[in-house]
Amino acid sequence: MSYPMVYNLLEATAQTLYMVLTSTFFAVLLGLPLGTLLYTSKQIKPAPKLNKILSAVINATRSIPFIILLVAIIPFTRLIVGTSIGMNAAIVPLTLGAIPFFARLVDSVYKSLPAGLIETGYSMGASTRQIILHILLPEAKPGLIHAITLTAITLVNYSAMAGTVGAGGLGTLAINYGYQRFDATVMLATVVVLIIMVQFMQMCGDYLTKRYLHH
Repeated sequence: MSYPMVYNLLEATAQTLYMVLTSTFFAVLLGLPLGTLLYTSKQIKPAPKLNKILSAVINATRSIPFIILLVAIIPFTRLIVGTSIGMNAAIVPLTLGAIPFFARLVDSVYKSLPAGLIETGYSMGASTRQIILHILLPEAKPGLIHAITLTAITLVNYSAMAGTVGAGGLGTLAINYGYQRFDATVMLATVVVLIIMVQFMQMCGDYLTKRYLHH
């Protein structure tokens, strides 16, 4: 592999990391309260209609293949960032695709907690807000870290798909050089980098999860 191509590979790796980390941040920022609301509307402060609506919306948006979502929201992406190509444009569909996925993971994490936690909180006179902030979130921290890790790894795969429409990153590099120019070396190199990236994210997530479990 030539030096210019090595530079392109490093640049594409940096672009992929930027897209993944930024979209993961926004997915967690918006998905955490959505998942918390989904859980609390059923388990802590029952609101059956709200819970059914939220659950239906999350399930519907999760069922849309990412490549279709990527194309379908191009007008919305242009409205937000002013363009439909490039790294910043890719962050919009990446985030929208990850929010319902992460919200459902958050709901599952809460459901895995001991059932007596909520009753204990109410017996101590805690409000719904206090139960969420001081009981639910602290107890769920290891599971939430695992959920964030899984979301970030999923976004690595999504970012590669986003490369098919000129988002940049390793996906674009693989399409432009590995596929269109029949360069098997570039294709193999992008796959290896993606595998290393996913493995590193998983290792970091496992380490943090075990650390908080011990605490």
